[in-house]
Amino acid sequence: MTSQNFTIQTKALIDELKGVCADYGLGNDGNEFKIITQVFLYKFLNDKFAFEVKQLEPKLARDKDWEETLTKYSEEDYEMLLLGLNPGTARILPAQFLGNLFHKQDLPEFARLFDDTLEAIANQNSDIFSVKTDGGAKVVLFDRVSNFIADGSRRDAFCKAIVNKLINFSFEHIFNEKFDFYATIFEYLISDYNKDSGGKYAEYFTPHAVAKIMAACLVNGEVFNVTCYDPSAGSGTLLMNLAHAIGEEKCSIYSQDISQKSSSLLRLNLILNNLVHSIQNIIQGNTISHPYHKGPDGSLQKFDFIVSNPPFKLDFSGYSANLESNANRDRFFAGIPNVPKKDKDKMAIYLLFIQHIMHSLNATGKAAIVVPTGFITAQSGIEKNIRERMVAQKMLAGVVSMPSNIFATTGTNVSILFLDGNNKGDVVLIDASNLGTTVKEGKNQKILLSTEEEEKIIRTFNDKVAEDDFSVVVSYEEIEAKNYSLSAGQYFEVKIEYVDISQDEFNAKLKGFEDTLTGLFEDSKVLEAQVQGNLKTLNYE
Repeated sequence: MTSQNFTIQTKALIDELKGVCADYGLGNDGNEFKIITQVFLYKFLNDKFAFEVKQLEPKLARDKDWEETLTKYSEEDYEMLLLGLNPGTARILPAQFLGNLFHKQDLPEFARLFDDTLEAIANQNSDIFSVKTDGGAKVVLFDRVSNFIADGSRRDAFCKAIVNKLINFSFEHIFNEKFDFYATIFEYLISDYNKDSGGKYAEYFTPHAVAKIMAACLVNGEVFNVTCYDPSAGSGTLLMNLAHAIGEEKCSIYSQDISQKSSSLLRLNLILNNLVHSIQNIIQGNTISHPYHKGPDGSLQKFDFIVSNPPFKLDFSGYSANLESNANRDRFFAGIPNVPKKDKDKMAIYLLFIQHIMHSLNATGKAAIVVPTGFITAQSGIEKNIRERMVAQKMLAGVVSMPSNIFATTGTNVSILFLDGNNKGDVVLIDASNLGTTVKEGKNQKILLSTEEEEKIIRTFNDKVAEDDFSVVVSYEEIEAKNYSLSAGQYFEVKIEYVDISQDEFNAKLKGFEDTLTGLFEDSKVLEAQVQGNLKTLNYE
């Protein structure tokens, strides 16, 4: 089976599960995403376990009743089998196999059995798969799914419907697939659940073009055993692209995000992309007021790579006063945005994230941050103070100004700001605002970059190439002379084209201009006379 065919079948399964939810009154319900993602994850972990044990004991791969065979293992033999599993594989007992649930679906109180099974898997794997909050609590893998059905009399039928959708599908043939395959599946899986809904903590899905460019410009060569951090991780698009560029086995992922939903989706993304070893570093909490990741001495942990698409504007007035403490003086060196008298939801919280990232980057680290384009040219205030620090510490790598509407959900023009503690020389500034093709996405329009355009941006940035009306390579001194502007357009040369002509050609052109002007002047005199004549004919009645 080709990966393309399997992608189609996987999407069909997701649609069928959403159909079950709709049949039981949960279509577009606030809890639908929990049911879909958790049921999908249970199936994925069940099949990953089957794949692993069949690798360990090939005879099971030839056994049509391999699940029944495993039930006959002694407790000691089964424990030895579990010890041989990959550390990122969930430990599942025979009674918890999907096949066992399928055969028991007609038992009374099947919903309770279904929920108990998922709950037991979550508890026995909590050390591996639990997300932590900044207060230290653990958020385990599964909820009691049937409890989302308000009518208790329909819960058994609901769980039976789910099991019957899952039983005829298997992931076992695709566990050798790589990032691009799972990225497509993950995006489809959460496509209805990671949109801007207008709420206080609206979540935006970072376009793949932006994520790809950020990762490719950060990782330009082999790196090993590095730490990667996102202080506003969302569902993890930026982190997954970064980990893929580095190599999943060569990096550890760290994150924090205020949204419980996003943290759960990020966990799912890590599981799909063979990054289970980093789940312990996913923190659900407020990065600005309570940063979690710290070193042994209590100071903020420093990272090798940082990526972020932070919220641009958000009301943080409830804790802004607490950020003025001495403990935050170094972190928020450029200042804290004022609380406006009205429209508090327009507070520029992204400026706090930029400062937090600068403070969390190690001396030779690299970062890529999505910022509103206005940040790169602001002539005063916190924005300029931040840019001055970047120049003074020589930690800039460059800026890529993206096309407008690269995000379908916001009309804000964005740029990607790149930092690099090792870059003590030239800085590359790119104006990619004229690239891309406009397409319709729902009610919105967005710009899509072609693969060739993406590669042009990446190549120009990494090779530090200057190209007319597209990119410039400038020194820190030149940036300082331009009042710390990071807009490529302000450094483009204004070119005047000169054409060599003879004296006779010059005289002929000049004579032509004179004749044209003479004609225009004569015409104006005629028009003036006509206007004056018309005015004299006007009478008051």
